[in-house]
Amino acid sequence: MLHARNPMLTIDVGDRTTSETEIESIHREYLGGRGLATRLAHERIPFDVDPFDPANRLFFTTGPMQASTMSFTGRMNCTGVSPLTDGLLSSNAGGFMSRNFTAAGYGAVEIAGASDELLVIHVRDDGVTFEPVPELEDATVSGTLSYLEDEHGVTSDQTAVIGPAGEREVRFASIMTSEERAFGRGGLGAVLGSKNVKAVTFDGDSDIDLAGEISATQGEIHREAATDDHIMKEQGTVAVMDLANEVEGLPSYYFSEQQFEGVEGINGAAVADKKYKKGTCSACAFACKLPTRDEEAGVETEGPEFEVAMAFGSNSGIDDIVEVMKSNRLCDEYGLDAISAGNTVAAYLAAEDEFGNADLIHDLVEKIAYREGVGDDLAEGIDRVHEDLGVDNWTVKGMDFAAHEGRVLHGQGLSYAVANRGADHMYATFYSVEYPLVPEEDALEPTGTLGKADRLVQRENLMALNDSGVVCKFSRDYMTPERYEQLFDADFEELLAVGARTVTLERHFNNQRGFDRADDDLPYDLPDFEEALEEYYDVRGWDDGVVPEDAVPYAGEA
Repeated sequence: MLHARNPMLTIDVGDRTTSETEIESIHREYLGGRGLATRLAHERIPFDVDPFDPANRLFFTTGPMQASTMSFTGRMNCTGVSPLTDGLLSSNAGGFMSRNFTAAGYGAVEIAGASDELLVIHVRDDGVTFEPVPELEDATVSGTLSYLEDEHGVTSDQTAVIGPAGEREVRFASIMTSEERAFGRGGLGAVLGSKNVKAVTFDGDSDIDLAGEISATQGEIHREAATDDHIMKEQGTVAVMDLANEVEGLPSYYFSEQQFEGVEGINGAAVADKKYKKGTCSACAFACKLPTRDEEAGVETEGPEFEVAMAFGSNSGIDDIVEVMKSNRLCDEYGLDAISAGNTVAAYLAAEDEFGNADLIHDLVEKIAYREGVGDDLAEGIDRVHEDLGVDNWTVKGMDFAAHEGRVLHGQGLSYAVANRGADHMYATFYSVEYPLVPEEDALEPTGTLGKADRLVQRENLMALNDSGVVCKFSRDYMTPERYEQLFDADFEELLAVGARTVTLERHFNNQRGFDRADDDLPYDLPDFEEALEEYYDVRGWDDGVVPEDAVPYAGEA
């Protein structure tokens, strides 16, 4: 099985020491990325840790595909205990950092402890340096990047940066890379902020040390990604918005409605009209990113993608893509997960009957980032603030919902309920088999939850495999079981088992924190939901949402 061999670098920012640990046995069982980080976190983070305690740790990891030049491989993983969900959580970011991270010579970088002053950590293949940066307190993401480039010649593609939201421990603060790409969902930027780390940079000339060889299949996938006439190349993920609205699956007005009369102002065509060049991630010819600009408004950003166009658009009562672009840009500048920020703002708009008030929305984003006024409450997230606002709690495990509507796509709804990181669409991407345009041989009827557990488990395992490889989930039209086998030099079922181990370890960690069946719930009813939960647990081999101790897949020592 193809896997990386590079060691783990541990950085204790409290005493400013570093050490290296050989982790090949774990690489062999988990490939890299999310699987590797989950296994390391399971062993090295106390089960009862507070997310903001110095004992919480962050793991940055890549996978063996970062040694290739194949499309869909410009991504990497970050893992820690989430301030938003209070469970173990992995977040995935694209851009160009993964190759620079690999060039520093490590398969994993672990950040532990907490500094007594604001730091930038420089990780190079010839050593680590700690730079006090009190002058960067409350600096925006772009301000920090300008400093790093001016003082060190470091580009945005070599950095993981937080904005003021991370410093002030906003529970959905992101870690930004390549300026506008985010380790977004779950608030890991606040964990980095709690450690008083403003940025981490990566540089070097090392190669990823592999067991096995990358197959020539990568050339076939790369060529198809380059030549395919795919709508995502023009409209990104927002291409699905019209379809979602048509099937009454577009959350609107803080989830109170499922269609939006102003959809034409924020749909794929509206975004494409503002797109001014191609955008991509490292080595990827698919180029599905959305650099957008409106000269009259003086705003330039990347996106918005579908989820953000929902959160700051339909869910906030905004039908003007330029206003959504402004919100997107503010989130990138301040270091906020734009999905959670938009949904949390929408909750406030619902409480105050202020849907459609763009000026208020932009003001609230800033207040959240700096925890000023009402922003201090909203920075806690919907789960913790909904009672004070007097609105419904549209979250699962503390994480607010993505745009793909579980009240219409019932398997996706079930997926939201059981996902270890809450109501996030990318955990299983189950929506991709329930929309009406799915190829018939892959499609499932969107109505109903029974009989979908096997497919859901397979999808969760496959997505965990992708996150461990690391392979972008938008490669789905180009990846087949045979291609996975060729790329990773292993049987497909053996590879899915890597994903299964990862999901099980996440669940077991969270079980130790008190998570059980009661947390696998939804704020709305689905047909046969309890029976579908039982089907899911039976397939997983779990007892009422709890992993039996004899089923914990511990393989080797770190």
